[in-house]
Amino acid sequence: MTKGVALLSGGLDSAIAAALFRERPQHEIQEAVFFDYGQRAVHREAAAAAALAQRWQVPWRSLSVPWLGELAARSGSALSALGGPLPRGTREQPGDERSARAVWVPARNAVFVAIAAAVAETAGAQWVIAGFNREEAATFPDNSMAFTTAADEFLRYGTRNGVRVSSPTLALDKAGIVQEAKRLGYHASDFWSCYEGGERPCGSCESCLRSRWDR
Repeated sequence: MTKGVALLSGGLDSAIAAALFRERPQHEIQEAVFFDYGQRAVHREAAAAAALAQRWQVPWRSLSVPWLGELAARSGSALSALGGPLPRGTREQPGDERSARAVWVPARNAVFVAIAAAVAETAGAQWVIAGFNREEAATFPDNSMAFTTAADEFLRYGTRNGVRVSSPTLALDKAGIVQEAKRLGYHASDFWSCYEGGERPCGSCESCLRSRWDR
């Protein structure tokens, strides 16, 4: 049996990456890990992640990393609850280098992968499962194949059992991930991808625009 620990943010990408991993023969998720770093949508994200883990009957762990939130706030990240206004986009231009800089959280994916690898090593799992994709990799380098390759090399030395990173969504764009979600029987309401944490998704932040269900 091939075992993984899923980075589960509650959003579309991480959920479908984990679902695709589970779909493979002899693959199972040992645990789902959620990170609370003081992000705007933390309560919405946590609820969605916990519901997905329950649906899969997988243990769910919420880890608080307040120091990362403090660094995000100091760096001016709009994803921090203490940050400035979020950049807004359009369907034609959901985001660019400027908007990526505005929501960047220092070393976030590097930190998340390293912590999840510690959980995986302890659980005897071989993989950390992450929802990266080629569309966001254009402006977020920690979503790219180069990042996963470098992470694998780092973890080869940093874990005793050689934990690696699996991202079944890595070659897909957002439209492709939405189609996979539909194929697997999920609905938009199963996820919380919005950067905001209101009653309903805002529909105008970069994440909402990229994760549109109407296609």
